[in-house]
Amino acid sequence: MANPNIPAKRSAIHRLFTLLFGDWLSVLLTVLSLGIVIGLVPAFNWAVLDAHWTVASPGECRAGGACWAFISAKLNFILFGLYPPEEQWRAIIVVIVIVMLVLATLSPKMWGGRLLVLWAAGIAVMLVLMNGGIPGLAYVPTSKWGGLPVTLLLAVLSLGLAFPFAIVLALGRRGSLPVMRNVSIFIIEIVRGLPLVGLLFVAAILLPLFLPPDWTIDKLGRTLAALTVFAAAYLAEVIRGGLQGLPSGQIEASQALGIPYWKMVWHIVLPQAIQKVIPPLTNTAIVMVKNTALVLIVGVFDMLSAARSAATDPAWPGPSTEAYLFVAGIYFVICYGIAAYSRHLEAGINSRNHS
Repeated sequence: MANPNIPAKRSAIHRLFTLLFGDWLSVLLTVLSLGIVIGLVPAFNWAVLDAHWTVASPGECRAGGACWAFISAKLNFILFGLYPPEEQWRAIIVVIVIVMLVLATLSPKMWGGRLLVLWAAGIAVMLVLMNGGIPGLAYVPTSKWGGLPVTLLLAVLSLGLAFPFAIVLALGRRGSLPVMRNVSIFIIEIVRGLPLVGLLFVAAILLPLFLPPDWTIDKLGRTLAALTVFAAAYLAEVIRGGLQGLPSGQIEASQALGIPYWKMVWHIVLPQAIQKVIPPLTNTAIVMVKNTALVLIVGVFDMLSAARSAATDPAWPGPSTEAYLFVAGIYFVICYGIAAYSRHLEAGINSRNHS
């Protein structure tokens, strides 16, 4: 008796063969893919099969593959930098608070005034925990802050502080007031015309010279200011693109109904403009998260700085590759999470628009 599943199996094999070798482009892509896979085999052997996961002494890592035991030994230093080991529980709580605030922000139901209050309270708690100086918490200067908490704080605070400035700059550049429009254009073009490294050096070296003698801003605060200004300029151009995509009839109708300008902007213009530019906003957010790695240039001890410093330990035989791969993995998880949420948000908006 013939097996009825044979035609189905043949059909599946035929479709697979057509997909892989149906035309010259498919053949070329298949061969290239096989070449990439074969080329990655040595890297896989180094990273997994020949890797050292646990060692009795650092010298055991001199032979064979990757030394992941180094990551285990230096994990606290990479994640928290120079923060005092006995106080690192505070840094762990800060990371947990940031994650919880981000998760709360993911739900559109939380958007509004209460979310701003929640973030304000959370930031205050995080700064108190990291800094201390109150009964029960030892004082830790910002020069001792480092690792993952600094990376997350710089990314979150720079984007959070930059967004309202970006809205003002975008509205000012599209506005009818000549002074506001020219000032907005000047700020945006100046910042976009300078590399972030240059802004970091300006903030670190020149900013104290422009402040009154009695005013002092530590290095971490000056770095945050540079990142905020940089993010605001790029976000402003993204938001301006969304504003240009709105039909002018809605604004004219709002003005005809006598709706005040800021209510029109807040309730009508901005929600639609931001929906139109979610992909470039996501891209800017991801770029800013990765840009926090540049702060090591001005001496801020972020996660990459901690990994780089840990890799210089002479007791371990050259573990810099493993350290950088570990940090890159953390950055990838953060950036991929932002991208995944962006796709989810876009899908929700599209489904509501089509319903």
